[in-house]
Amino acid sequence: MVKQLAMMMAWKCAVVDIPLGGGKGGIVVDPRKLTDRETERLCRGWVRKVYDLVGPEIDVPAPDVGTNPQDMLWIMDEYDVINRNRKPGFVTGKAVGVGGSLGRTEATGYGAVYCIREALKRLGIDFKDATASIQGAGNVAQYTCEKFVQYGGKVVAMSCWDSKDKKAYTYSCEKGINPEDLLAPGTLDKFGTIDPEKAKSFGWTKEDGDAWLSKKVNVLIPAALGQAVTQDNVNEINFDTVKIYAEAANTPTTLEADEVLKAKGVYMIPDFLCNAGGVTVSYFEQVQNNMNYYWPKDEVLEKLDNIMTNAFNAVADLAIEEKCFTRDAAYLIAIQRVAKAVEGRGWVKPKK
Repeated sequence: MVKQLAMMMAWKCAVVDIPLGGGKGGIVVDPRKLTDRETERLCRGWVRKVYDLVGPEIDVPAPDVGTNPQDMLWIMDEYDVINRNRKPGFVTGKAVGVGGSLGRTEATGYGAVYCIREALKRLGIDFKDATASIQGAGNVAQYTCEKFVQYGGKVVAMSCWDSKDKKAYTYSCEKGINPEDLLAPGTLDKFGTIDPEKAKSFGWTKEDGDAWLSKKVNVLIPAALGQAVTQDNVNEINFDTVKIYAEAANTPTTLEADEVLKAKGVYMIPDFLCNAGGVTVSYFEQVQNNMNYYWPKDEVLEKLDNIMTNAFNAVADLAIEEKCFTRDAAYLIAIQRVAKAVEGRGWVKPKK
């Protein structure tokens, strides 16, 4: 799985055309079971172990599942201590004010919605008529919900993992989940678990964990962990209403489920395009660190919008031109860009 995700990062950077490579890694631990002090020791200990293998021009870590800006600061600080220098560009996703970029927190969710916006245009659907169901309530899902509603759409359901009950739940609201309620103090913990009492006070209905999948919406957004939609549950999707399937998570769909979505004619926004907003603003953060000059939030998000929109349209246009699935079109663009780069470096011989 780590190798698969590492390759995905390479394709992700290539499809949005930013000058980075790709890698993936992590620590096998449940952060919910750690105290803040234990988490800090873990982050700093990891840096000490990999110090010779990472750096601002070698391998730049960024936040993913179970991590947050505080973790990134501990990682940055430990690297600086060992290096006896200040290298904020070594790690991205840091808090604003200590080397972080404005807009980084929202980036992945907002980037996904920029892609959804463009897909709705191509399908002739007004955003004000768009309804969505989201798997997850972590960082990506939170800001996907926020931007989706800002554009005039309605999010009718979100799911989350409840670590206390050791199971997933879906919280739904036919009138729509208000992002202000979702992001209000006390609604979510730092791992994206929705407080059931808060949800009840907002009029949200608590359902089974997989209920998000079968909602009568026109946009379905898996935004949590991988392998969420499989051959066992893909047919729970309401194919009469669902027109767009936007993979805001990494590898949320198995190969078998992917074939079903393709056969049903659902418009696919593949993961390494849909959720590339995070790595794009991580790239922006690194650029700002190297310049020691930081852009206002509006400028960051405008640059993100431009990159995501151009990347989406390039994939969508190629899919039409080649009469292929959008996932295949995204791979064609990404792999061709990587191939051209490695050929230019002399790693492979050009085709005669």
